[in-house]
Amino acid sequence: MSLADQKILLLTPPFTQLNTPYPATAYIKGYLNTIGVPSEQADLGIDVILGIFSQDGLTNIFSVASDTIDNHSLNARHIYNIRENYLRTIDPVIAFLQNNDDTLAYLIADGRFLPQASKFQQLDDLEWAFGNIGIRDKARHLATLYLEDLGDFISEVIDPHFGFSRYAEKLGMSANSFDEIYAALAEPISYITEVTLQKLKGLLEEHKPTVVCLTVPFPGNLFAGLQCGKYIKNNYPEVKVVMGGGYPNTELRSLTEPRVFKFVDHITLDKGETPLRNLLEYVEEKRPIELLRRTFCLVGSEVVCHDGSLDQDVPQTDVGTPDYSDLPLKKYLSVIQLTNSMHRFWSDGRWNKLTMAHGCYWGKCTFCDISLDYIKNYEISSASIIVDRMESLIEQTGERGFHFVDEAAPPSVMKAVALEVLRRGIVVTWWTNIRFEKSFSYDLCRLLSASGCVAVSGGLEVASDRLLKMIDKGVTIEQVSVVNDNFTKAGILVHAYLMYGFPTQTEQETIDSLEVVRQMFETGIMQSGFWHRFSMTAHSPVGLAPEQFNVSKVSDTIGTFANNDLESIDPTGTEHDLFSDGLRKSLYNYMHGVGIDFPLQDWFEHEIPATTHHQDMIAQYLANNKGHEVRPQHKMVWIGGRLELTSSEDGLSVLTIYNKQETISFDIEKDIGDWLVDVVPQLSPSSGASISYTKLSEMYTEAGFEDFTLFWYGEEMEAMKEMGLLAV
Repeated sequence: MSLADQKILLLTPPFTQLNTPYPATAYIKGYLNTIGVPSEQADLGIDVILGIFSQDGLTNIFSVASDTIDNHSLNARHIYNIRENYLRTIDPVIAFLQNNDDTLAYLIADGRFLPQASKFQQLDDLEWAFGNIGIRDKARHLATLYLEDLGDFISEVIDPHFGFSRYAEKLGMSANSFDEIYAALAEPISYITEVTLQKLKGLLEEHKPTVVCLTVPFPGNLFAGLQCGKYIKNNYPEVKVVMGGGYPNTELRSLTEPRVFKFVDHITLDKGETPLRNLLEYVEEKRPIELLRRTFCLVGSEVVCHDGSLDQDVPQTDVGTPDYSDLPLKKYLSVIQLTNSMHRFWSDGRWNKLTMAHGCYWGKCTFCDISLDYIKNYEISSASIIVDRMESLIEQTGERGFHFVDEAAPPSVMKAVALEVLRRGIVVTWWTNIRFEKSFSYDLCRLLSASGCVAVSGGLEVASDRLLKMIDKGVTIEQVSVVNDNFTKAGILVHAYLMYGFPTQTEQETIDSLEVVRQMFETGIMQSGFWHRFSMTAHSPVGLAPEQFNVSKVSDTIGTFANNDLESIDPTGTEHDLFSDGLRKSLYNYMHGVGIDFPLQDWFEHEIPATTHHQDMIAQYLANNKGHEVRPQHKMVWIGGRLELTSSEDGLSVLTIYNKQETISFDIEKDIGDWLVDVVPQLSPSSGASISYTKLSEMYTEAGFEDFTLFWYGEEMEAMKEMGLLAV
């Protein structure tokens, strides 16, 4: 048997996202295509969700609930007692959220069609949020609340582990010992697991795999993944079960627990292409076990990580195009959990997932796992390869939306991709994760927007200059403010990841950080955010050398299973958890344009200090922004429209610029106008030319004109810049 004779089944266990498949299996399938190894893939999460949230599925749910419903909350009893309304509406609502029945929006938006429980008590002012014309969005928000009510019912009455984007997450979080997970795996299976295993059985019978690869990116799909492995090993012992993904990569690097291998045969770490190819060769008896690549195996009763392979990791240029071809892309659900426009990118619409660069080009943040492969091994792809893959995915999926899932997309690569997209004239919508660094000038942001970039997310983290320096983030609050302003003015939405509780962070710094966030919303340069509680991890500089950050670990004990999150003691004694509710409540309101002028004290139940920041600090930073300096090597790019030079009645020449949204005209000397009409089209990405500021200056001089610098900052060129002349 050759590798091509193996039957590979790539599985994502429940649950990750409702609106789009987690990309790991598509990435691996794309690579397997390049080496001629056939594979199939499935997202058990969406399969199970659609199985439960159907008329038949809810009928079973309510039947299971009937014996114990009297012991549950008033909200649960309310849902149970109006169950006929849910059974009648569930299939049409799912079809609507799959974009298969848009006309249902009118019934849903009316407010009287859907049964309502506790989630509807938290309704925003929907007319304010969606206006009178946003019927479809308003309906999707209501339909999302409807599903969340049912989700609450399931987690209270049927299975406490259930969540739409996670399952049994608490079992997988900080699981230094395998005991609790092992005991849970020995218990009778829940109804949700029963549905999962029914779906799994169907896939196994259909595809008859020889190897099943489980991707476990998060704690919230570890338990379901192990349940799948248990079922396979009990019922199909000849099938090899392999686990990889973000959870093993961060949590299981020091694994010594042999009981895990009752549920899987192998666990691989980091980039999966070479480890999987080597493992398939081992299964074929063409490679000894010692020559595997970053792969845990059970040898006798001992867990061994074999890493003797001489094969290098597959370069980004050779990993292939992600392949979504056998995933049910039209069955995913577009939901709107929050009315905030930026927040919808995580739940609304399906995105083709791609990566511009593996790893992080900065790789210094002290709270981050910079010692691990997914951060430290930085490797980029060329713009032509990236856009080739974009075009392939458009052809394959029929969809033009892309989420680049980089740790931090490099500005230079983003610029190159934007230019290549514009050069080819393709229409795409995309967003990605970034660092708020000074490279993002207003001109670069305009270029990215012109290519289809609609949003960015990045780490403002602690929003304190002292702590940003301690974190080695490489940015300041002023710099982040200017960059956010550049993105916002270019029409690109901004989401900020925020952190509190970093070692030595004081109560005063937490409140000052909130004031920074408040002012960023007030000035309109941030549209969305999320507060994270700092967690010290074993592979970060803080976790590796806590003494350098004036913090100490509670224990140095290494568990037999997961080892990543570390308990720590902050010598300042600040009770960071006291701020959790106030930070989240204020941010939720800010994202909806509410309470921005409230005193910060209003968000907290305990006394807090007054902020030390001036109330106009961010506004002053923006007022001091003088734009970016044009450098000799900057590339000149024209993203504006057609130029036309005509003569006016008084003998002057008139230069007219036709842009998509507006047309402007201004007087200009004829010879200068002729030169611009000749040169500017050469600056268009579609021309294929590359003209720097220096080269443009030389072209100006060669045409017989003098003092290009004076011309560059003159009225005519200021108008040209406003209409689309960029220096990037």
